[in-house]
Amino acid sequence: THNIMISKPQSKTKTMTLFRTSIAATLLLQLLQSTANVVTADTADAVSSRLQVHVPQTLFRPEGYDHREALFGVPPYGGSIAQSVYYADSDLCDPTVDSRKGYPIRAKDGKGQMEPWPTPYILMVDRGGCSFVQKVRNAQKAGAAGVVIADNTCLCSDHDCVSANGEDVCQPAEPIMADDGSGGDISIPSFLMFKVDADQIIAEVRANHPVQVEMQWALPQPDDRVEYDLWTTPSDPVSKEFQKKFKPIAEALGDRAYFTPHMYVYDGIKSNCQGFDGENMCFNLCTNNGRYCATDPDNDLDHGISGADVVKESLRRVCIWKQHGDSDGIGSDWWDYVGQFMERCDSPDYFANEDCVKDCYKHAGIDQVVIDNCMRDSGGLDKDQTNTFLDLEMQAQVKRGVVILPTAFVNTVALRGGLSVDTVFTAVCNGYLEGTEPKVCTECEGCADFDQCIAKKKCKSSGGGVSPHMFMGSILFISLIFGGAAFWHYRKTREDMREQVRGILAEYMPLEGDDGQVGSPMDFAKRGGTENLMG
Repeated sequence: THNIMISKPQSKTKTMTLFRTSIAATLLLQLLQSTANVVTADTADAVSSRLQVHVPQTLFRPEGYDHREALFGVPPYGGSIAQSVYYADSDLCDPTVDSRKGYPIRAKDGKGQMEPWPTPYILMVDRGGCSFVQKVRNAQKAGAAGVVIADNTCLCSDHDCVSANGEDVCQPAEPIMADDGSGGDISIPSFLMFKVDADQIIAEVRANHPVQVEMQWALPQPDDRVEYDLWTTPSDPVSKEFQKKFKPIAEALGDRAYFTPHMYVYDGIKSNCQGFDGENMCFNLCTNNGRYCATDPDNDLDHGISGADVVKESLRRVCIWKQHGDSDGIGSDWWDYVGQFMERCDSPDYFANEDCVKDCYKHAGIDQVVIDNCMRDSGGLDKDQTNTFLDLEMQAQVKRGVVILPTAFVNTVALRGGLSVDTVFTAVCNGYLEGTEPKVCTECEGCADFDQCIAKKKCKSSGGGVSPHMFMGSILFISLIFGGAAFWHYRKTREDMREQVRGILAEYMPLEGDDGQVGSPMDFAKRGGTENLMG
């Protein structure tokens, strides 16, 4: 590991290590918080989703309702969920959900209990008490098809809401429905609805009036080519499986899709990692004297992979893409290098090992000199100066409002839910203008043998049957098997019958031979009983 050390007396090494760790952790935490605040204010989740009330008609809005979309769960991109709404009248923090409560009131069963929420349904729950993920997980276990969380705090900009509720506390912006780190098991979508709007729906269901809500997701479909991006870091464990497997799909999509990988780098200047005197206050978390930073993957500033190592590998991958992928949007060599790096160098001992990187260059067919020149000419990583490519990455991440890693975008819309090959492929295929989808989308989306379909660009089970040649060949083969078995059975039965007849004749019909002697019964039987039995 390449660590940036400060020269101190040996006796103070332990003290300095703790001091450095404390300062670096504090500054990076400030950076994360400031980044999250910016995204909270600027992110408009409604660009990729829509929330509409169809019943009652008085609550219908042509433009839909403002909301925030969860950064977890798996939305049905290109589809919608339109169902009746049931209000749990609870924050739904208790894992044991009582589906016989809430509103509207339902009929009672034979035991005098109210009927449970009839599936499928959209469940509305109150905000507060626990994380968004926990609420949605409990609703999913209760059978909900989707969740709308009713905010309980007015926006400070909504003066009517604030005055009507008599609240002293308001919020400057709606919160992000972020994943708390445990949302990988969530498969249903969820929205956060603004308080002023949610109150109207709650009033309707409490009055036992039916309410139907539609949650809809759509990807912009500008033309016959889809642009998709991936935001990640070289040390991110979640995106590794995707990066290992997506190359064949990127190649199969060809020039009908344009891929761009982005490396997430923290702005060390904004996080005060560069002190007033120009000193790097975040030590080996940053390069360029505190300008470009990354979190320490193993949380150990003195051992293993450092943040500066991650920044360096990020710049390397940006340069590889510039040279081997920027022109066609496919980047086969880039995928090869990333795959080789994960196989050979993705460990604390080899992550920053230049010999290991050279080996990856060799197996991916990449010219090391060209990449080294790119990294140097863009500004390098050693001096207190800007790096053009890293600055462009930071500007792009602020513009896109990237806050969760990894994040994939299709036609500028962030994909929600876990990052997987199937999710990204389906979203890309849904991003084409209707009727312009490439053959690989129409053939392979939903194919049972997906990998084979991508390789051959044809699904074996396409059409739900088998080819005529395969069908006729199977029929002929089966006919031959049954025909051979029938013939063998016929011959066997005939031989068995003959043996039985010969045995009977041999036992009951001893005959006299031509010389007047009584012959052996077996002699007659062996001769097949062909002699004349009459004198």
